[in-house]
Amino acid sequence: MPMYSSKPNARHDDVPRLGVLVTNLGTPDAPTTPALRRYLAEFLGDPRVVEINRVLWWLLLHGVILRTRPKKSAAAYAEVWEEGGSPLLTIGKDQVAGIDERLQERLDGPVSVKLAMRYGNPSIREGLQALRDEGAERILVLPLYPQYSATTVGSTYDAVFDELKKWRRIPELRLIGQYHDDPGYIDALANTIREHREANGKPEKMLFSFHGMPRRYLLNGDNYHCQCQKTARLVAEKLELADDEWQVTFQSLFGREVWLQPYTDATVKSLAESGMKTLDVICPGFSADCLETLEEIEGENAEIFEDNGGENLRYIRALNAREDHLNMLTDLVVDHLQGWPEADPAVKRSRRDPQATLERARAMGSSQWMDE
Repeated sequence: MPMYSSKPNARHDDVPRLGVLVTNLGTPDAPTTPALRRYLAEFLGDPRVVEINRVLWWLLLHGVILRTRPKKSAAAYAEVWEEGGSPLLTIGKDQVAGIDERLQERLDGPVSVKLAMRYGNPSIREGLQALRDEGAERILVLPLYPQYSATTVGSTYDAVFDELKKWRRIPELRLIGQYHDDPGYIDALANTIREHREANGKPEKMLFSFHGMPRRYLLNGDNYHCQCQKTARLVAEKLELADDEWQVTFQSLFGREVWLQPYTDATVKSLAESGMKTLDVICPGFSADCLETLEEIEGENAEIFEDNGGENLRYIRALNAREDHLNMLTDLVVDHLQGWPEADPAVKRSRRDPQATLERARAMGSSQWMDE
């Protein structure tokens, strides 16, 4: 018989609480080879991320990749590591604090907001358990991926369901799948580009660089590519850019399989060789700056541009904890909470009164720590 976990010592006078779990991809615990080996084993071991024969991939992953790649990746992380950890973690904490502050002001009733990572720490398991232990009876999951992909959002759902299926009492659950065309998201991207241009001038061209994936995933039904294209198009329209002033590319190629094209690094090289001197790059699919934006784009691709005749590749920072970004994410959460008592005045009357519940339980002779 399976064993199901519960919140210990649940009480009749527990205050019902809304929980919001904000998730992102993840980060190693330190910029060291052992930490990267653990992180990459979890990340690359996810069947959502690498869809090939599991036995063959396990042999390749543990026999070759985890023996060579962690040292190189650790050196890359060391280039961007901050006092509080990786940028993705430190920015994630700022984002969660900002969302929490705004929700406390806008919602009626207690709410807890937690940060969790799909891979590494703090884990999704830890985040969900923390919400449960604080009394969350309703949980909204917000993966910080504007464009849906099975490799990111789908994998996050897997981790959430894997944890909840072990619980005795499962909370009400809502999931946000994408926000690639949300007007607030498009406005925030356009705002940061405008600010960048006001401070640095107009480039000859701008690349919208998104994280890549094997082309096979698109052909098998993943709509990530289409949502990337739509995001870029809407931002270009908002900024009134001509067709020849912008382009969509895909970065972070891994392995020998054909990925979504055109590739960012190859495009950067080609533009520099053609005589272009100033190029702006923005990465709209990353809600927070991380290794792929800071080390790969601002570092490696800037070097590629300069080595091939270009003069200035200017990376436009991710939305991170900008006010307009945090406001948009908060709006997104509130929109998905409609019908729950914290967000919908029409259902306030149905909210349980903890003290009244406790008194009824006592009148029936129930122990106060047992669930009703």
